[in-house]
Amino acid sequence: MGSKVVGMDAIGTQPVPPAGFDRLVVGLDATILQALAAIDVGGANAAVVVDGLERFAGIVTDGDLRRALIGGGHLTGSIRPYVQATALTVAPHVSRAHVLDLMRVRGVNQLPIVDADGRVTGIHRLGDVIGRTTRPNVAVVMAGGRGTRLYPLTRKVPKPMVTVAGRPILEWIVLHLVGAGIKRIVLATGYLAEHVEEHFGGGERFGCSIEYVRDPEDAPRGSGGALAMVRDELDVPDAPIVVMNGDLITQFDVGAMLDHHRCTGAMVTIAARPLFHEVPFGVIGHDSDHRVTELVEKPVMSWTINAGIYAIEPSLLDRVPSDGEYPITELVGECLRRGEHVSAWDFNDEWNDVGRHDDLARARGIQ
Repeated sequence: MGSKVVGMDAIGTQPVPPAGFDRLVVGLDATILQALAAIDVGGANAAVVVDGLERFAGIVTDGDLRRALIGGGHLTGSIRPYVQATALTVAPHVSRAHVLDLMRVRGVNQLPIVDADGRVTGIHRLGDVIGRTTRPNVAVVMAGGRGTRLYPLTRKVPKPMVTVAGRPILEWIVLHLVGAGIKRIVLATGYLAEHVEEHFGGGERFGCSIEYVRDPEDAPRGSGGALAMVRDELDVPDAPIVVMNGDLITQFDVGAMLDHHRCTGAMVTIAARPLFHEVPFGVIGHDSDHRVTELVEKPVMSWTINAGIYAIEPSLLDRVPSDGEYPITELVGECLRRGEHVSAWDFNDEWNDVGRHDDLARARGIQ
């Protein structure tokens, strides 16, 4: 059909068509007046055009139609000469962060969603992607690790700046947080901090405000220690803080996690997900006399793991010591020792901890 379709990537998620999407769709035989009416009631600046088989045929913008009328066209005339058949589209599983990135790079406010059969299943609109409501929460992203297991890739760049799908891992995280309505982000840097700070600046290019705390390389503070620097150097609002590792490829639902945290009244909420491991051999059970009691072929074992994403109450920052290394898990452990509520929020969205070369290969879709 001539349109460029950006396909599924390794960090995608299934979008939900916005309300009223069907009102934005017109046929190739529509008139200019009908297309303008669709744009008006659909709340976008373009209509999606489909052929007789309901397959994507292009888009037509309000600017296209306005220029057509100025050039002598009539409201009852066909839209066919003005349809942009090569308009950019995305596949259903392309991530919201990737969509926001494409919109920013290409300067568009909407992207039709087209499946493998060429049928339009929805549309991403800029207002829906970036979130209409700005959340009061601050997100702190840990981006100071050396990433020694990814050497030699991390010899000259910090691990969060290693690229996946054409962008640094940390950029995908920032775009995802912005898309969820978080507009204030703190990057806790350390190793090769200047690479991160030069790339992100003040955050204006990414639709947010970005601030920095820098971990001293000769005396690293750890993930919890970075929170002490946030407390001591920045103004922290009275709202739960999202804390996450900077080497995660994930599409976790930020709003759902914060809603869970609020509803449970927890001091800390930990994002949790299942981990399955298949033993590649038959497993034998036997008694003290070595009589076989069972034989299980390639059993699958499961655990619930810490996904490296937290929501914490801002009052907990006062408990973090001002010096010395202090992991965030120690803060969680102190809450448990005090008998305070620590909640687990289960999620099954895309998640990949890019800590080793095989993890990076999976994130890049190589394995």
